[in-house]
Amino acid sequence: MKVKQFFDEGLAHASYAIISNGEAALVDPARNTKPYLKYAEENNAKIVAVFETHPHADFVSSHRELHDTLGATIFINADMGADYPHQVLEDGEEVKIGGATVKALYSPGHSPDHSAYLVLDETGKAHSVYTGDSLFVGDVGRPDLREGAGKTKAQRKDLASKMFHTIHEVYKPLDNDILVYPAHGAGSLCGKNMSSERYSTIGKEKEENWAFKMEEEADFVKALLDDQPFVPHYFPYDVEVNRKGAKPLEESIQAVPRLKTSDTLDKNVLLIDTRPQKEFKQSHVEGAFNIMNGEKFETWLGSLVKPEESYYLIAANEQELDEVIRKAAKIGYETQIRGALLPPQSMDAQSPEFDLAYFKDHPDQYNVVDLRSPSEGENLFEGAQRIPLNELRENAQEVKTDKPIVVHCAGGYRSAAGSSILESALDAKVYDLSEAVDEFMPQEA
Repeated sequence: MKVKQFFDEGLAHASYAIISNGEAALVDPARNTKPYLKYAEENNAKIVAVFETHPHADFVSSHRELHDTLGATIFINADMGADYPHQVLEDGEEVKIGGATVKALYSPGHSPDHSAYLVLDETGKAHSVYTGDSLFVGDVGRPDLREGAGKTKAQRKDLASKMFHTIHEVYKPLDNDILVYPAHGAGSLCGKNMSSERYSTIGKEKEENWAFKMEEEADFVKALLDDQPFVPHYFPYDVEVNRKGAKPLEESIQAVPRLKTSDTLDKNVLLIDTRPQKEFKQSHVEGAFNIMNGEKFETWLGSLVKPEESYYLIAANEQELDEVIRKAAKIGYETQIRGALLPPQSMDAQSPEFDLAYFKDHPDQYNVVDLRSPSEGENLFEGAQRIPLNELRENAQEVKTDKPIVVHCAGGYRSAAGSSILESALDAKVYDLSEAVDEFMPQEA
């Protein structure tokens, strides 16, 4: 038996291929099927099954495309209420993949319709467990995403309670040497304290994961509910997309309208400019948002743009344009693109140049907006307004405009987006502290 992990850095998403005796199964596959097809071909295997742990909130899965194009059977929990062809695996039921055995483990907590999958090798020995968003390395999945999403809904407190029982009744009894393969790692918004390690063992989690150490359910529930990160706009949308099954990726990509740089753009449609902030500030379309094509583009696109909003997408060149369209498709946002294009011929707006030296000497002459989340430490500047970037569009009018505005985050990526949002919303000078924020960060002893 062979196992391969595929890891998407942008969404901190892990998926898996399991191969035994010429047959391959995938667990929680990403939207792009090509890496899995290539791996199966390299190993002379046929993809015969897809195991979905739950309807994912943070990415679009390719399960339906794999079924429609390859005939792969999709195995899911009965409570998912899926609209695509599938086979239900009840708790404890097994299915053969080559000489290996896959056993469903009902594991609610992150969602009410979650199953993990325990894989036994050709000798019958328990080898690994694919825990989806229930058990992570060093953490467990957040329980607050299904109060208004999915076929089966549940309150966060009830799911937190279910997670307690999943940890102690499903995972704790497993043998210590069983490998733990989760659906996410550090950087994902599906949990709050995930390790940067991408896999673990049951024994290590019993020793190091806080969730195994809490014996009182009430204490566990409180700890799990406290300080969860924000929920991006696209999360509930993706739950429904995955419950229904997305269209094939390439078909959906080809349907995105490609515009000419001379085409007239509808001023009432949001414009997302993905170029580097320096290029954007020198020249852009008035009202555009600068969400740069970086490692977290997908997350911030889905956090700042709502699923019901259409938008234009601009990139510096054809290669990057294709790249950002595909990144948008990873979260199901390609269907909202009104048009994708290179920088338009008419880009008359400029962002004001920031005089860093003057700001250092006269910080009191500016209104500072801190885009970091509450958990990212104290304000760097006295009197700064703390408005996390994910809340900025809805709260832009709360920003004081009696002085020029300086926007900052922790490294420069979010402040590029934030300053462009405020430029669009306010009649005021808006400056971006950008990477210079490093000069104001507390120094470690």
